[in-house]
Amino acid sequence: MSLNNAHRQLLLDLAGNSIVHGLQTGRPLAVNLDDYPEELKALRATFVTLEINHQLRGCIGMLEAIRPLAEDIAENAFSAAFRDRRFPPLEARELSELGIHLSILTPAEPMLFSSELDLLGQLQPGIDGLILQEGKRRGTFLPSVWQSLPEPEQFLRHLKYKAGLAPDYWSKTLQIYRYTTEIIK
Repeated sequence: MSLNNAHRQLLLDLAGNSIVHGLQTGRPLAVNLDDYPEELKALRATFVTLEINHQLRGCIGMLEAIRPLAEDIAENAFSAAFRDRRFPPLEARELSELGIHLSILTPAEPMLFSSELDLLGQLQPGIDGLILQEGKRRGTFLPSVWQSLPEPEQFLRHLKYKAGLAPDYWSKTLQIYRYTTEIIK
């Protein structure tokens, strides 16, 4: 489901407003779904990525669709600004430089492969987002990560590391799921 430009702008405005509301109140903006079109009420999984001068400033999201799209954007924008443990909470002085990027995920689908080489051959650089799972260890890379890790081998090695596994780890029980995103910025 691709959103029209008006819907995309509504979501960007909602993300920005939730961050401003967070600065003022310490809480995400409460979303009244009656104020939004049906397309923004559908259950969708999203990530909100914040950047300052093209440098990551926060990124939080959900891999499963558990909330309406508008609510998920408001919650994840607040969390990316104030709850990403890699960064201190966003400060008001940073607002003017803040870039907001929204990723709306398609449902993840399991990939079938017979070996690491087979898996690497199926990857679509720049298109696929991946979820890697091995037991309780799990990590994901959005499709935008291909910009900094353009080679499938490199992408997979870094994803394993993010999930807490050795970069050369391989197991027959390793699970990989693929998804795509609609990017709004």
